[in-house]
Amino acid sequence: MPWRRSMPSAHDAGRLPFGARLAAAMQARGPLCVGIDPHPGLLAAWGLGDSVQALRTFSLTVLEAVAPVATAVKPQVALYERHGSAGFAVLEELLAAAAQAGVMTIADAKRGDIGSTMAGYADAWLRDGSALAADSVTLSPYLGFESLRPALDLAAASGRGVFVLALTSNPEGASVQHAGGTESVALRMAQAAAVENQHWAERALGSVGLVVGATVGTALVDLGIDLAAVHGPILAPGLGAQGATARDLRDTFGAAYPAVLATSSRGILTAGPEVAALRRAAEDTVQGL
Repeated sequence: MPWRRSMPSAHDAGRLPFGARLAAAMQARGPLCVGIDPHPGLLAAWGLGDSVQALRTFSLTVLEAVAPVATAVKPQVALYERHGSAGFAVLEELLAAAAQAGVMTIADAKRGDIGSTMAGYADAWLRDGSALAADSVTLSPYLGFESLRPALDLAAASGRGVFVLALTSNPEGASVQHAGGTESVALRMAQAAAVENQHWAERALGSVGLVVGATVGTALVDLGIDLAAVHGPILAPGLGAQGATARDLRDTFGAAYPAVLATSSRGILTAGPEVAALRRAAEDTVQGL
């Protein structure tokens, strides 16, 4: 597979790339990412209404609780978007507050398109000065990995990162991601990410990561995917309420486990709304990892 060089990276301009920053944070705090998923049912369980003010209270409470413990937070963009422009304003406030607290952010937006549209998404989530700019963003590659080029290039230039969907845990995902057998779509995504990460081969982690569900079981072995060769971070949702344990993570990811950023959402969020209870849940999760 040919290596297509991206734009000059932020490292070249004297700024630390996303992968290096994430690796340092994981070493210092542990591999926990807390998903901030303000589902209406969870807001109700916290005694909050399904309103913009409830969204803000929930989001900032979770951040306050987990900031001393978690390496990253991952707000689910759809659950802010459903509140319209006011919801996006809360998301902007959350991203700014996380940056102020020294917690890395992953905007779980799953964006994917072509040409100028993809460039627009990249501009929103990855450009310096954008109100929605996060440390990283999740991307959907199913218009072709190269359709993500505007985001890949801008992330490299701005010192940010991306997480590309590779193997998701929803049952429908296998019909696309497993297609091709030993030359599966998921394998091709992993290979493409590895090529991008050649930029950082001599450093801790590359800045192009993959999303691989913590509950995918033997899929990595079955499809012949070597995640350690990707040399990038692995975002692994599914810890806790979705059924995956820390032992499952070690068994599933094997040699790539040191690069795994384990994500727990409901497993921690259901401990709320008290800050102390949320923090204990996060601390217990980190200790288990």
